[in-house]
Amino acid sequence: MDIAYLASQVTLPGSPTRRPDAFEHDQMINALDGPLKEAGFGLEAVSWDAAGVDWARYAGVVIGTTWDYWDRRAEFLQTLESISAVVPLFNTAELVRWNSHKGYLRELTERGARTIPTLWVDEVTPSHVADGFPALGSDDVVWKRQVGAGASGQHRLSPRDDVPPMPHAMMAQPFLPTIQTEGELSFIYIDGEFCHALLKRAAQGDYRIQSAYGGVEEAITPDQRDRAAANAVIAMLDTLPLYARVDMVRNGEGELLLMELELIEPFLYPLQGPELGPRMAAALKKRLIR
Repeated sequence: MDIAYLASQVTLPGSPTRRPDAFEHDQMINALDGPLKEAGFGLEAVSWDAAGVDWARYAGVVIGTTWDYWDRRAEFLQTLESISAVVPLFNTAELVRWNSHKGYLRELTERGARTIPTLWVDEVTPSHVADGFPALGSDDVVWKRQVGAGASGQHRLSPRDDVPPMPHAMMAQPFLPTIQTEGELSFIYIDGEFCHALLKRAAQGDYRIQSAYGGVEEAITPDQRDRAAANAVIAMLDTLPLYARVDMVRNGEGELLLMELELIEPFLYPLQGPELGPRMAAALKKRLIR
């Protein structure tokens, strides 16, 4: 039995359009391959938009490095629906649809999650940007795509800056200085259970913590209070995901705020969590073999 690991043309080895951070794809494959074999599964990386794939021949499909879906969201979601009609998909198509638009943060806020104050603007104009500073009480504001990932199309602006083109629906949040002084904390969960945590720091002079921008990571042992903050976010979900990554940043009072709940195609940092592969394999075996 094989497990399909959904990737993309920009992450598969040998692709002429491979992203510079696609080594993270290789790390995930290396972490999962051995444990899945021990559990009785083969592992095959397949681009989500590959033509003519017989998805029914797989025991299950895991959404992995589909790192171009945000520019083709409708097509991506339709593909997931087609896959889930014939084979178990993780995470589920329903959960992915909900998580693929950052409006999910509003729902989690209503459920009690501590989140960053946010403005939602579907069509951005210079006046929207100007009004955002007093509305958010900050002269340092980050604009992000409502459907996006990896800081793609993201802008950090002050009132003195020219407004760049923002052709997508956007969300605006006050910049939190702790992203540079401490970093972003990520908590990895497999089948609802905490697996490992890490701290992601931006390169000097930047604030983006992704490796594509020079960000670095280190494993950490979070204290009980920080673990509880991340656990509370997972507990808000109606459906238990196979995998989840809770990204959080501290406010000025020392409390963790939810930056993102990643349920679609997050990098799960196997080098900082050597238990990831065995835990994923065990969780998949439990879900697929009854």
